[in-house]
Amino acid sequence: MDILSIIFAVVALGVGAGGGYAYRKVQISKDVSNVEAKAEKKIADAETKAKEIVLEAKDEAMKLAEKAKQEEKERRDQLSASERRVAVREEALDKKSDELDKKRDDLDKNKEEIETTKNDLREIRVKQQEALEKISKLTKDEAKDKLLQMVEKDYKKDVVNYIKKIEEETKEEADTKAREILVTAIQRVAGEQTAENTVTAVALPNDEIKGRIIGREGRNIQAIERATGCDIIVDDTPETIVISGFDPVRRNVAKVAIEKLISDGRIHPGRIEEAVAKAQEEIDKTIKEAGEKAVYEAGVAGVPAEMVKLLGRLKYRTSFAQNVLQHSVETSLLAGALASELGADVAIAKKAGLLHDIGKAIDQDMEGGHAVISRDIAKKFGMSDEIVHAIEAHHEDVPFHTVEAVIIQVADAISAGRPGARRDSLDNYVKRLTELENIANSFEGVEKSYAIQAGREVRIFVSPEKIDDLAALKLAKDIATKVEADLKYPGQIKVNVIRETRAIEYAK
Repeated sequence: MDILSIIFAVVALGVGAGGGYAYRKVQISKDVSNVEAKAEKKIADAETKAKEIVLEAKDEAMKLAEKAKQEEKERRDQLSASERRVAVREEALDKKSDELDKKRDDLDKNKEEIETTKNDLREIRVKQQEALEKISKLTKDEAKDKLLQMVEKDYKKDVVNYIKKIEEETKEEADTKAREILVTAIQRVAGEQTAENTVTAVALPNDEIKGRIIGREGRNIQAIERATGCDIIVDDTPETIVISGFDPVRRNVAKVAIEKLISDGRIHPGRIEEAVAKAQEEIDKTIKEAGEKAVYEAGVAGVPAEMVKLLGRLKYRTSFAQNVLQHSVETSLLAGALASELGADVAIAKKAGLLHDIGKAIDQDMEGGHAVISRDIAKKFGMSDEIVHAIEAHHEDVPFHTVEAVIIQVADAISAGRPGARRDSLDNYVKRLTELENIANSFEGVEKSYAIQAGREVRIFVSPEKIDDLAALKLAKDIATKVEADLKYPGQIKVNVIRETRAIEYAK
């Protein structure tokens, strides 16, 4: 390649670069012009749009101002109307106030006239009384007594019949309402009515086991008696031994222990102590479960654990052959139903009903009646005053202060008085009937009396010469009151006083 070619190439390259630069510059100028034109157009559009927005805003502001003026005018009109109404009311009140003042003045004037008239009447009455006393020669009190005597003589029979009618109507109405409430409560409590006995006899598989229980020189039976605190009686009864003891829990511990020894077959002093310890654990567990079950069945909350255990001990306690724990649960349910019907406190009634006999769990170890012991236990464990009072009053040892206390007494009587719930011994039954007749015979004017219907009624015959109709009514009430005070009995006793007059004549 020669120098000319090189020069030519360089020149060509320079010309091409310069031409490209010039073209690029022209192209850039065109692009800048286009961008500036577009920007100016957008600016013009934006200014137009801004003017439109400003105009719309001014229109909206004018509309709001007009609306505000209209609302302000309406409020002013409302205020003006309210002011006019208030002015009218003030005027009416002023008018009424003037009328009341006028009426007050008239009342004061009438009061003065009435007082004057009353004074005049008093003077007239005094003068009439003086004139009557002068004519009759009797004082006011003497005339009153004489009038009462005449009325009593003429209308005594009518008064007696009227009293009888009122009493019968009141009693019928009260009995009907009471029956409705009691029936409703009893129907809601489906408690068992069967009685149960405390089992103190242990059946043996054969008579040969008796000798093993006695042991050599009686050491086994002595060990059982020492460990359980009960007497074991082995007599001629075939295949049976009897456990005797005042504590029902101990008797059941002894029963379970002996059954374990018989089942195991190993009977000696060391084994006896182990069996009694295991039996005690089982009975304690059973007691706790029985107490918890009773609380659950009664639907009572907030009973301390120690009281639950005492309740469980009632599982092994009976009263007139009725299980005391079952009786307590039934009393609680009945009390709750009665309280619901009467509008009393259901929670207090149910808890007091469940705990009312809790003292029977430990009454062998303490002095006093079970109602007092139950009250002390309830106080000890922080029961409310209403519950404590209901417990202590359920045998009427103290007067009733609350309706819940009366409900507990009624529920207790219903549960104990159910057919088949309790059984009384023949001696106690005869003694109660004799005492009932003796109470009736102790009143003056009674000729004879008979206790009938298993002691549910006492029929009293009186001397008609000594007892009239009015006195017969009073005698029935007095005998009923004395029976309530002196006797303890389930349910109620009807006092029936009979007065009859017989006229006898002979035709010859």
